[in-house]
Amino acid sequence: MSKKYATITGVHGYVPDYVLTNKELETMVDTNDEWIQSRTGIKERRILKKEGWAASDMGVEMVKGLLEKTNTKPEEVDMLICATITGDRVFPDTANTIADKIGAKNSFGFDINAACSGFLYALSTGAKFVESGSNKKVIVVGLDVMSSIIDYKDRSTCIIFGDGGGAVMLEPTEEKTGVQDAVLKADGSGREFLNMAAGGSLKPHTPETLAAGEQYVYQEGRPVFKAAVKGMSGAIKDVMERNDLTNDDIAWLVPHQANIRIITSVASMLDFPMEKVMMNIQKYGNTTAGTLPLCLWDYESQLKKGDKIILAAFGGGFTWGATYLVWGY
Repeated sequence: MSKKYATITGVHGYVPDYVLTNKELETMVDTNDEWIQSRTGIKERRILKKEGWAASDMGVEMVKGLLEKTNTKPEEVDMLICATITGDRVFPDTANTIADKIGAKNSFGFDINAACSGFLYALSTGAKFVESGSNKKVIVVGLDVMSSIIDYKDRSTCIIFGDGGGAVMLEPTEEKTGVQDAVLKADGSGREFLNMAAGGSLKPHTPETLAAGEQYVYQEGRPVFKAAVKGMSGAIKDVMERNDLTNDDIAWLVPHQANIRIITSVASMLDFPMEKVMMNIQKYGNTTAGTLPLCLWDYESQLKKGDKIILAAFGGGFTWGATYLVWGY
């Protein structure tokens, strides 16, 4: 019996219309365009401002475009996974809300909360369902509405994050394309350096937590930076060694779009040429679980069937990893 692979047959992204520029941020917090660009590489980011819209509504736009591209009817989708930390509600899952809104009546799904590594985790999970033969059309969504949990008086975080994301379709194939291997890691001790302090069972929201701003993202930049560079570069090395890959074999490295300095540091540690590194952080900032599918969407026209690609991410928790895939179309 031939081995089944879970291959990506389509990708589609979505970002909100509203553009929050560095110049506008200068009017909101003590910062400036040069300071932001030199430290993060970000020129602008997208912010969701449509009244009544939430994460699921962005997901609907991604999935609608994906269904059209792959000539798939909603009822043909049998699974939908959504990687996000900013779902519509604590429960129910945003994945099933998206499925309901698009009419995917025969699907089931769930959310994965792994912060910026969420799309990697979700992609590997979806691939296993396809490889097992139990599911034939699996949609993996990575998105976040980071503006909903950002304090726009905190210049250490408000300059970094934006809203948006993307979705991919996974389908079975006997060709050696699609997801080939993944190295996924976690270290829960990192939770103290990057978190949202209140809103969970440890510390439910109260007037006191809200007054203290504990409903917003908290980050200690230096330990996160060091762990991100070490974690991503290590995972990339591991997955390449496991699959006998050299830098020359790789068409594209797709790193999480967290910070230009992290991206260039990882590339430098791996001696990887920047012209083969996907980058759109300047346009969208850090969309957390949305950065990797957004990159694939942005670069889709440059991808060729058979291209060997490494995806890598690092997120709060800490979570990190790298995935090796072969482009399928």
